[in-house]
Amino acid sequence: MTPSETHSTIRLGAMAIEFLVEPGDTAGAVSLFRCDLPAGSRVPAPHSHDAFDETAYGLSGTTRFTVGGVTTDLGPGEALFIPRGVVHGFAVGDEDASVLFASTPGLFGPAYFSDMAEVLGAEGPPDLEAVFAVMRRHGLTPATA
Repeated sequence: MTPSETHSTIRLGAMAIEFLVEPGDTAGAVSLFRCDLPAGSRVPAPHSHDAFDETAYGLSGTTRFTVGGVTTDLGPGEALFIPRGVVHGFAVGDEDASVLFASTPGLFGPAYFSDMAEVLGAEGPPDLEAVFAVMRRHGLTPATA
């Protein structure tokens, strides 16, 4: 299959997400996306994935991941495997960071970030129940709900 010709960037506040390989490009085998994260970011809410594993690869800066209660600083050129069902989250320190993520199988796509951007773009403080509903709809289980 040929990768998508268009790679739109989805914005969640100051965070930018670009899908390089969408699930439909690989018949659901893998999806690959880049996240550009501003300094001080604390996203997403701790969660687990129901039906896919995730691998993170540091491109720039340092991202602090907590996976199954173990904290790891991920720098450029370093990789971290996150098995399905394991609670995890991440935060960015004092400098911007970029991380490449792969989900296998490729069940996770741009619709999650588009749906989340819609919820987070609403007026007023974020509606946590709406955030958690988006997470669940896309195969993520919030650890805080």
